[in-house]
Amino acid sequence: MKIIVPMAGRGSRLRPHTLTVPKPLIPVAGKPIVHRLVADIAKVLGEPIEEVAFILGDPAFFGDDVVESLMELADELGAKGSIYRQDKPLGTGHAIMSAKESLSGPAVIAYADTLIRADFDLDKSADSVIWVKQVEHPETYGVVQLNEGNEIIELVEKPQEYISDLAVIGIYYFKNVGVLKNELQHVLDHDITHGGEYQINDGIKRMMEKGMKFVPGKVDEWMDCGNKNVTVETNQRMLDFLEKEGEKMIADSVVQENANIIEPCFIGENVVLKNTTVGPYVSVGANTVLENSTIKNSLIQSNSKITNANLDNAMIGNHVVYNGNFETISIGDYSVLE
Repeated sequence: MKIIVPMAGRGSRLRPHTLTVPKPLIPVAGKPIVHRLVADIAKVLGEPIEEVAFILGDPAFFGDDVVESLMELADELGAKGSIYRQDKPLGTGHAIMSAKESLSGPAVIAYADTLIRADFDLDKSADSVIWVKQVEHPETYGVVQLNEGNEIIELVEKPQEYISDLAVIGIYYFKNVGVLKNELQHVLDHDITHGGEYQINDGIKRMMEKGMKFVPGKVDEWMDCGNKNVTVETNQRMLDFLEKEGEKMIADSVVQENANIIEPCFIGENVVLKNTTVGPYVSVGANTVLENSTIKNSLIQSNSKITNANLDNAMIGNHVVYNGNFETISIGDYSVLE
């Protein structure tokens, strides 16, 4: 089994955090989004992973440190790590075809801006499984249309009339991903685009037209990381899951001086808490110092110093210095203070 992970986009809706860190590498509950996603997919599949192929964008943004992190992720799964580059942002189908050398045999394709919780048996009798989640407002999503045999017969993007309430979450299984490669090659060769982009759906629809069997795979939880508010909410939900699963989330090296941790929280290595209450639902990255503060429902990344702060629903990046009693201020592009 292979896992193919397109992650070429920067993530403009999560600025300013994604100006310096690719969105899939932003930590949620102490671990980068893409690390959690790939590990959870591997757990669901329950079989050895032969290869994890990552499709990256501009090397100036997805640099050597990103490549090293992703290769370590593949190694942790006992898999070969492969790196491909999408030279232009020309859509999902184009991104997948940037990794054409790895498109053979059984594979899962997963876009690295979402997290899941699932527990099911993969239907390997189908040519493809498209993971979906029941949603309240299907008109804002791409959805699947099913026949009476519970097979997917159509993909509809943001339907204005009700088709179904099963939204496509961006994770797909293909019994032989080489078939998708052939159909996407046809899409590229015949310049079939939508808004100037080549889409995976056009390859999938060609497979359906040839009679291949597509079935839905439902997830228990689908967590978005598209913008700050939903990422903070996803952090909360993930901390709940990890606590129930008994995962250790507070490092032994944490220093507490007159401090209180209200769990669930993730507190990374060498964090210092002084005269501070943290939690519930806070993630703090390594080497960060929190002093004279009360913080809940928030993500704070690594190597930052936060003092005299009262924060709720906050997201703070790396190497930030923040004093709630500020008299002078230095803030860069796209920063938000509310």
